[in-house]
Amino acid sequence: MKAVVHEKTIGFEGLTYRDIEKVQPKAGEVRVKLKAAGLNHRDLFVLNRHQPTDPPLIIGSDGAGIIDAIGEGVSDVQMGTEVVINPGLGWKEKSDAPPEGFEILGLPFHGTFAEYVVIPAENVVPKPGHLTWEEAGVLSLAALTAYRALFTRGRVQPGMKVLIPGIGSGVATFLLQFAKAAGAIVYVTSRSEEKGKRALEMGADQAIDSNTDWNEALGGEKMDLVIECVGAATFNKSLEQLRPGGTIVTFGASAGDVVPLNLRAFFYGQFSLLGSTMGSAEEFREMLQFIKKHNITPIIDAMYPLEQFEQAFKRLENAQQLGKIGFVID
Repeated sequence: MKAVVHEKTIGFEGLTYRDIEKVQPKAGEVRVKLKAAGLNHRDLFVLNRHQPTDPPLIIGSDGAGIIDAIGEGVSDVQMGTEVVINPGLGWKEKSDAPPEGFEILGLPFHGTFAEYVVIPAENVVPKPGHLTWEEAGVLSLAALTAYRALFTRGRVQPGMKVLIPGIGSGVATFLLQFAKAAGAIVYVTSRSEEKGKRALEMGADQAIDSNTDWNEALGGEKMDLVIECVGAATFNKSLEQLRPGGTIVTFGASAGDVVPLNLRAFFYGQFSLLGSTMGSAEEFREMLQFIKKHNITPIIDAMYPLEQFEQAFKRLENAQQLGKIGFVID
């Protein structure tokens, strides 16, 4: 089968599109003939985490397709079922943090940038009927991350004021859609005027230029909840927009890991700071029910044939996208 494989060299130079052996599912596993897959920032990070001494690795976490082989002992999944893949391995129930041994598809195990993928049967869920293959293929990781950050950790409620800095990423667009569906008032920031306009079209109540004074641009309005997925470049500006007693949930650090924090201002503000990553299988099912109830579809920026992976990676690395970038797999 054809796949995007990382091997021999750290970084983007280690990626090739080539033939690799198609494997059979073992006990408890199924094989999915993939129709589409989604690109995430995680896939960029994997290129540096996967070492030259490691075996060749098919990368990619998101995907959707059709069950075409079933391993021994699998009884609750049928051949020919259209499914979306939950990329979280070993996190079944909602909990404060993932259990020990939790992994994500695409490192250390083969992922979805291929014609086929073999995964545990418990990690496939019937594809929501209102989604196209492309929409289902780019959904999982970003939507699950957004859902846990907003609902499980952030406990969003109707009427809450929510700030989403850096609108543009797949997760950020899901956060906007989910928060509006939950009845929140949503504010976004972006360095791009075009992305700000698009966010308003998607339902944002206000979009501000990331380079301006946020407090002035927001007219002094303070937030109940900030979902911070950018990192050091925006973290303290986000914190300044919280009302006393407000909550900031963070899960991203693409713009820097280390943040100076004024502890006195933090504890006088009675703020809550919560970390979040991915989510459990329970939250994955809740997320799918939520998008079906509210007829939510992913915002797709661009889809590429799998062999054009270089263009897709460069678009993501340069932050040119609004929404999800993905692959159509023939």
